[in-house]
Amino acid sequence: MSANWFRRRFLPGGPLPAPRPPRPRASPVPYRRPRFLRGSGSSPGTADASCRPDARPVRSPVRGRALPWNAGYAEIINAEKSEFNEDQAACGKLCIRRFEFGVEEDQEWLTLCPEEFLTGHYWALFDGHGGPAAAILAANTLHSCLRRQLEAVVEGMVATQPPMHLSGHCIRPSDPQFVEEKGIRAEDLVVGALESAFQECDEVIGRELEASGQVGGCTALVAVTLQGKLYVANAGDSRAILVRRDEVRPLSSEFTPETERQRIQQLAFLYPELLAGEFTRLEFPRRLKGDDLGQKVLFRDHHMSGWSYKCVEQSDLKYPLIHGQGRQVTVLDMDQLEPQEEDVVVMATDGLWEVLSSEQVARLVRSFLPGNREDPHRFSELAQMLIHSTQGKDDSPTQEGQVSYDDVSVFVIPLHNQGQGRSSH
Repeated sequence: MSANWFRRRFLPGGPLPAPRPPRPRASPVPYRRPRFLRGSGSSPGTADASCRPDARPVRSPVRGRALPWNAGYAEIINAEKSEFNEDQAACGKLCIRRFEFGVEEDQEWLTLCPEEFLTGHYWALFDGHGGPAAAILAANTLHSCLRRQLEAVVEGMVATQPPMHLSGHCIRPSDPQFVEEKGIRAEDLVVGALESAFQECDEVIGRELEASGQVGGCTALVAVTLQGKLYVANAGDSRAILVRRDEVRPLSSEFTPETERQRIQQLAFLYPELLAGEFTRLEFPRRLKGDDLGQKVLFRDHHMSGWSYKCVEQSDLKYPLIHGQGRQVTVLDMDQLEPQEEDVVVMATDGLWEVLSSEQVARLVRSFLPGNREDPHRFSELAQMLIHSTQGKDDSPTQEGQVSYDDVSVFVIPLHNQGQGRSSH
């Protein structure tokens, strides 16, 4: 039957109603707060949010629930800026399993031992925009992506120097020389794993949001400790700083410009026709040859300043487009740092930094910690105090009456006496 018949039968004299746009399906993940906040005294509902900033409760883990390294955490929901708290947080222990090549050529990876081979710790903050869905997805996904990326390169991480070939065999006599000329170290593999995990997580979020008809995105700020080093990776406008007695050191950049190497690689990624089929945009420590086909070798792509491994394909044998070395992930060597008792890393979403500068936060840290050395919950108390300092109270430590109406989430990570937290193998 025709549309005209339907109009005459049911809508005489009137046009057909315009079709309703399809309603977005339910969010791919339910809204919830971080698991380590379960049991905390404050209710997360919007009934607590009001236009009076000091009426909004600050939430922290319950006393007795320890986070990695006894880190402190606190959060506050926005003053009716949006229906939900769009910040999300995650933390925990990273257990990296060890893998090794199989004996047979057609055998990929074999697990040597089911227990962890390397252990580290992980803290992350995500600030959603356009709703909390992307931030929740990232909080549930990024650590798994990172673990997979680290397990793929762990054999290179524990070597004195990452080998050109992950099998450990030199295909060409010049392999060690090329790796040395590039200055590739074990920490570069961790940096590459972080960058690849960000990329993988971004793809997962994109697929989930598209499948559920959702929109939005999120920032990501991650701190990872592994093999005696602290790695801080950031995408967006959250910030991490190191606070010491006589130093404030930025550990992240809100908007890091791409290096020329990455810009050119990305251009080749977006417009492969510019390479005319003669070049590869991927970077390797040396020009690959036919003997490398099928081998897992060091490489990096446009989204990476660190390094990882990939299986060499025919297209990788083309002439390399670029050479160079760069880094966007900050690496802190804990042994060289020699942390003192009140040295901490403060990680926070932009709700804190739009009100307080890094120097103001450092002053608050230095004024609080010396007088609270006996309090086992002092780092969470410090995180709460930092948030209270953004609420415009007359008695706030900054005494400037500044107000942040945004969501605010803060981690305070102590660095002293964390030798037991160093990865072992």
